[in-house]
Amino acid sequence: MKTILLSISLLFGGLHVAAQEDPATIVQKAEDKLRGEQSYAEMSMTIVRPAWNRTIRMKSWSRGNQYSLILITHPARDKGTVFLKKNKEIYNWIPSIERQIKLPPSMMNQSWMGSDFTNDDLVTESSLVKDYTHKLIGEVEIKGRKAWKIELRPKEDAAVVWGKVVLHIDQAEYLHLKTEFYDEEGDLVSVMTAEKIGNLGGKVLPIILVMEPVAEPGHKTILEYHQLDFKVNIPREHFTTQYMKRVR
Repeated sequence: MKTILLSISLLFGGLHVAAQEDPATIVQKAEDKLRGEQSYAEMSMTIVRPAWNRTIRMKSWSRGNQYSLILITHPARDKGTVFLKKNKEIYNWIPSIERQIKLPPSMMNQSWMGSDFTNDDLVTESSLVKDYTHKLIGEVEIKGRKAWKIELRPKEDAAVVWGKVVLHIDQAEYLHLKTEFYDEEGDLVSVMTAEKIGNLGGKVLPIILVMEPVAEPGHKTILEYHQLDFKVNIPREHFTTQYMKRVR
């Protein structure tokens, strides 16, 4: 689920030098900026369809890129639902039936909470560095921001669902400005774009992200951050299946 990024480039003294950075290093810096060592966030996700809209509100806690916990707080029918990510495993607690489920690999490409994000999007960002090879394929400008265009191809032993991912990372702030997801046949499946950039938790980061499936016009999911704190101290015990049942 994703997922869902300090001007480091100033240290390099200009575009020419910055452009020589190793693409894997660029991706790592973008990931590090987004996640931090620990974080707490409050956000909303609006699912847009041609005939209806639906908004989900949630809280999220994370430690690095291995652990995260998401609590649904709205709407009432989903309130109390919890998703736990431990490394690449995802668990789901459903309070209405008091049942805990471990999501199997076969469900990773399915929709998360009925949105245009997949279950795999909850874990993909933690593997963008180690599960893919990286190639700098160009530079582009997106809404006045110069960006590196980096192609990611999965390694042979990587358990990922995408055949290719193309990142557009801002050269000044190391932001994910645009991400393209391709299937194993090389067809573009969906595009995620940063629609609004601002200050979150003392960093310049995307505030609004929009995911749009290419084959379904009029369908999109809007993820908006309302609060993001990188100065929290979250005990590791919070990222356990036992804690899922009592998180508030």
